Amino acid sequence: MDNLKLFTTSELQSILKKRSKETKLGEHISIFPNSNNIYEQLVKLDVSYVILGIKEDVGVFANYGNSGTYNAWDAVIKILLNIQSNAYTHAKQIAILGCLEFPKYQEQISALDQHKKKDIAKARKKVAAIDESVSFWVSQIVSAGKIPILIGGGHNNAYGNIKGTALALKKPINAINFDAHHDFRAEEGRHSGNGFSYAFAEGFLKNYFIFGLHENYTSDRIFRTLKKVKNVKYNTFESMMVRREKSFDAEMERALDHIASKPFGLEIDCDAIQDMPSSAMTPSGFAVNKTRAFVNCFGKQEQVSYLHICEAAPTQDNETQVGKLISYLITDFIRAHESI
Repeated sequence: MDNLKLFTTSELQSILKKRSKETKLGEHISIFPNSNNIYEQLVKLDVSYVILGIKEDVGVFANYGNSGTYNAWDAVIKILLNIQSNAYTHAKQIAILGCLEFPKYQEQISALDQHKKKDIAKARKKVAAIDESVSFWVSQIVSAGKIPILIGGGHNNAYGNIKGTALALKKPINAINFDAHHDFRAEEGRHSGNGFSYAFAEGFLKNYFIFGLHENYTSDRIFRTLKKVKNVKYNTFESMMVRREKSFDAEMERALDHIASKPFGLEIDCDAIQDMPSSAMTPSGFAVNKTRAFVNCFGKQEQVSYLHICEAAPTQDNETQVGKLISYLITDFIRAHESI
C-alpha cells in the first residue's frame, strides 16, 4: 500500500530536543528501518503499541465540514516524542510506524465545491479509497498482536479501524465513541458522519455506544433510529453535565457493560472536548480532564483493541496546545493498559 510514509531516523532526530540529564520518549521508541516485509517487522518487534498517523480531511469535506484535520499528526508527533521517558510513559513499549498520506486526494478536493452535489459525490469516492488503506494497515497491526493508536484525520476513519480490526480477529467487534455526534448517518457514500453505520451494516461492528451526544445537533429522526437498534446505546452530554440526571462514572459503567466483554475500539472525537480546535469546535463540551479519565477507564480494559483520536484541526497558532492534549490522551491510554 503506497500511502504509507514510514517514520524515519532522520525525522526522529530533527524532532528530538535533547536535554542534559533527561531522556525523552523519542529516544527509546522503536521505528521501522525500511519498508520491506513490514508485517514481519511488526511481529518481531517487542512492543505493545504501534502509532500510525492519518493525514487527511477528505472525509470531513465530504460531510460538509471544515478542513484542517490533515494537520493533526504533525502537531502531535513533535510534542509526543519530546515528553519525558520515565516509568510512567512506557517508551520501550511503543513503535512509530509513520503516517498515511493522500496528497493527490488532498489536492483534488481543494478544487471541489461543497455546494455542488457532483463534487461531494467525487469526494465520497475518495473516502472509500482511503478506507481501503486504513483498514489494511489496521489489520496488519492487529494481526501482528499489537494495539494500533491512530492519530489524525476525520472520523470517517472509524470505518477502516473497525473493519481492519474485525478482519484481523475474524469476527465483528464493538465500539465506544466519545463524541458530540452519532456518526450513524445514512449510507449515502462514505464521509466522516457515517463510519459506524457503514461498519454496522456490513457486519464489522456489533455493539456500539455513543457517549455524550449533543441534543442540539442530533435530529429527532436519528434519536428514533438509535432507540430502535438494540445493538446501539447512547447517552447525551446534557443529561450528564447540564441536568445531572445521570452520573458520568455510572454511564461509563453502563457503556462498559454494553461493549467491553468482547474486543472493542476506543474512538475519541475531539469535537466532544470543550474549546478544542477541531472540525466542529464546541464552546460546550467535556473538560480535558474528564476526557482523560474516560480514556483511562476504557484503556485499562483487557479487550480494548485500538485507540483512535480524530477530528482535531490545529492551526499554527494552536498546534502546540493540540499536540500536548492528544499526547496526554495517548500516554493516558498506554499507562492505563499497562496497568492491567
